[in-house]
Amino acid sequence: MGVLSSVRAVRWARKHQPDQVSHWIALAHERFPPDDLLRQAVEAEQAGFDGICCSDHLAPWWTDETAPTNSGSAWVWLGAAAHATDHAKLGSGVTAIVHRYNPVVVAQNAATLEFLAPGRAFLGVGSGEAMNEMPAGMEWPSPAEQLARTEEALIIITRLLRGETVDFDGRYFKAKGAVLYSLPRRRVPVYLSAFHEGAAELAGHLADGVWTLGDPQQAPKIVAAYREACEQAKREPGEIILQSVFSVADSDDAALEQAREWKGTLVDEHYTDPVADPREIYRHGESEVSDSQFTKQIIASSDPEKHVKRIRMLEKLGATTMVLMNVSGDDPHAAIRVYGESVLPELR
Repeated sequence: MGVLSSVRAVRWARKHQPDQVSHWIALAHERFPPDDLLRQAVEAEQAGFDGICCSDHLAPWWTDETAPTNSGSAWVWLGAAAHATDHAKLGSGVTAIVHRYNPVVVAQNAATLEFLAPGRAFLGVGSGEAMNEMPAGMEWPSPAEQLARTEEALIIITRLLRGETVDFDGRYFKAKGAVLYSLPRRRVPVYLSAFHEGAAELAGHLADGVWTLGDPQQAPKIVAAYREACEQAKREPGEIILQSVFSVADSDDAALEQAREWKGTLVDEHYTDPVADPREIYRHGESEVSDSQFTKQIIASSDPEKHVKRIRMLEKLGATTMVLMNVSGDDPHAAIRVYGESVLPELR
């Protein structure tokens, strides 16, 4: 996509900006133990977040030499969160569907969550990272194969959630007479994570929305590719979910320091290449992403107004939903309170 197309994408996003953007919190299994995340979920709903999602990781982006490490089971946790919360949307953000999870089981998990949280469940899916798939025995594939695997899995998942009996003979995944015997009345929406235009196009043809990073340079291209794919498929565009991370502390410097271990999430190679060692991921993040670059990509400040301004700027990229991951490592609960008292009210 050229410069002209990117400009057109930004113009389209501004023209189609919804009257009200939803705000979901993302909770990090890599950083906090599952019981603490459950407390965060309850506090986030009380603070006014419209939705709650959690990461789905087998490994963190660092080792405990750098910061506390965790890797709770996302789907076990989501079942508990369904009973601990009352009205917020709830789902995975996102579950990888290239190897570690069989797509039939993913569909079963999502359908079950809808029974436990009626009207609230959603399913975020994507191709994931080598750090979570290689320890489960996978040879990390090329980006082209990642996309092909994602497409096959997405076909199976969406057909099952529509109530179909699925026979599928793909190159990577197969299903023989698969059916969801506990099928909820409401079809669970499926949102596809996209870091490049190919995945965005796939979302436009098969998913209920696209989920990407709130990067002012890349997001307009992803949104435009998604929108064009929807037009080609004669489908109305669904959710446009943009994600960022936030860190709240007593000073801007402290907010940066407690988020430092997340630098590895901004390195493209950690999504495309067979890099599975958390030590290597952390070192690579520190060497490739300067503090200046990092602060431009995340929301790290002691001042709630800076958070409000940054989120409003990201919303203008075309978001219908903003996902905000809480990486306030020293006191995530205080950060949620700040958002409930001083950030979310200003965004509405």
